[in-house]
Amino acid sequence: MAKKITRVGGGETTSASTVKDATPFMVTEESKGKARNLRIIAVISWIVAIGAEVLAILVLRKVPVNTTWLILLIIAALIFAVIGSLLWKKSNRLDPASEKDKVKFFIQNQLGLIISIIAFLPLVILIFTNKDLSGKQKGLVGTIAVIALAIAGLTGIDFNPPSQEQYLEQTQQVESLNNGLNLVYWTKSGRSYHLYQDCSYINTDRTDEIFEGTVAQARELKNITDLCDRCENRAKKEQGLVEE
Repeated sequence: MAKKITRVGGGETTSASTVKDATPFMVTEESKGKARNLRIIAVISWIVAIGAEVLAILVLRKVPVNTTWLILLIIAALIFAVIGSLLWKKSNRLDPASEKDKVKFFIQNQLGLIISIIAFLPLVILIFTNKDLSGKQKGLVGTIAVIALAIAGLTGIDFNPPSQEQYLEQTQQVESLNNGLNLVYWTKSGRSYHLYQDCSYINTDRTDEIFEGTVAQARELKNITDLCDRCENRAKKEQGLVEE
């Protein structure tokens, strides 16, 4: 059964010479624009999260402490912190940093973690050192705050941060195996991108749609970083790089 092939909008399928002349990896203006918009929304979300933390601290300083409001503000801070981190990580896939500047690379990719610490750690400390809270209140609110810190922190961490150098290397790998073309295929639930749309890993009865685009688009949209081993071996055999 023929599968629906959906060409991902934006960007162009490039030849090898285009990418090799671009050092570091050149981000398209469209991707930069999308990344900029996402970062603006992410920063606004983080500001709201920190604002909720400030309000929570004010509630904490008012005797008697209203634990209900305190919990609601912690939850609000968590929601906006997570939203900000998810949007920020997506923007980094659209417009990755260079590994050449180690400090900038770390800050840009782990800013979600940094903001999460700022938004929750001071509050956690103040909760457990507050003399106006009973042991039961500290146990309840403190536990919620610690869990919120953990969730926000884990969401903010990028365990596989994208970089311009990584995009360039992966693109050149595909082009070397794909007759100079930066063109790959993937599915909604796939974890690898493929060189052939008829690859048995994606062309199955369970697959009704296959996406087509560049290596960068596969990373931007699905955070896919791995080339299918079966496609890689097939391409090498067709090029005579390995024996049949």
